[in-house]
Amino acid sequence: MISVWHDRRIGPGEELHQQISQELQTADIILLLVSADFLSSDYCYDTEMRRAMERHEQGDARVIPVILRPCDWQGAPFGKLLAVPKDGKPVSKHASLDDGLLEVAQAVRQAAASSLGPPTGGSSTEASAQFPTVPTREKPAVTSQRSSNLRIPREFSDRDRDVFLTRGFEYISRFFENSLDELSARNEHAQTAFRQVDANRFEATAYVAGREEGRCGIWISLGGSWGMKGIFFSHNGLGDGNSYNDFMSVVDDGFTLHLEPHGFAHFGSGERRALTYEGAGEYYWSLFIDQFSRRRG
Repeated sequence: MISVWHDRRIGPGEELHQQISQELQTADIILLLVSADFLSSDYCYDTEMRRAMERHEQGDARVIPVILRPCDWQGAPFGKLLAVPKDGKPVSKHASLDDGLLEVAQAVRQAAASSLGPPTGGSSTEASAQFPTVPTREKPAVTSQRSSNLRIPREFSDRDRDVFLTRGFEYISRFFENSLDELSARNEHAQTAFRQVDANRFEATAYVAGREEGRCGIWISLGGSWGMKGIFFSHNGLGDGNSYNDFMSVVDDGFTLHLEPHGFAHFGSGERRALTYEGAGEYYWSLFIDQFSRRRG
């Protein structure tokens, strides 16, 4: 059984440093939630992290770095440890936050299982190789019991949605421009072209040995004569903007805004996905790059 503790469980009037030190001293598994904010925090970095690493190196606890957002963490004292998600890819860079957090949950479960030792008649070679076994210990009673589920639903205004959509389009535009540059840099027989028509439209083209192998147009609509708000994708380039293969609109789960594909390329997949900006960029890039295999199939 996993018993979770974090500093939001400290009750009013309780001494912060004493409670945190006590939990750090008795924890079997310590998660470092790594971001630029974590690295710049004197208390998190110089006090909590250093004590956690001391216990890890003594074999009394297991420290697992969880990379939440992109930051320069590899040079930190915990940079030598196996981080999650896989390959240290930040949670925020996954197609959806759920995808990244699933990897974190699986890693924590694996670490907890190996701490208890292998099941009878079984083997934990893989788990032990990644996370060395540490002894478990009985924890003192938590003085202030409360839920960690403290999110409150919120309403999103039309402006919130329009700003989120616009920033999403700007992100996808940069994502495509950088990906096209990298595609041609890694494949000497490939050439690419990125054309930003205006703030609302761009077109991407890829050639192999001078022959066009892939093209797409992507644009944003905030309503207007269409009455539809979204980020649209067409395999035929921009054209007149009246036909498209897919589009994304802004959705929310009551807590956070996401982008969700709705068009023909998504039809029949049986899955509705709430995407981050990174996930949206990868989704449209996959539609673009898949043209290479279809044309050669």
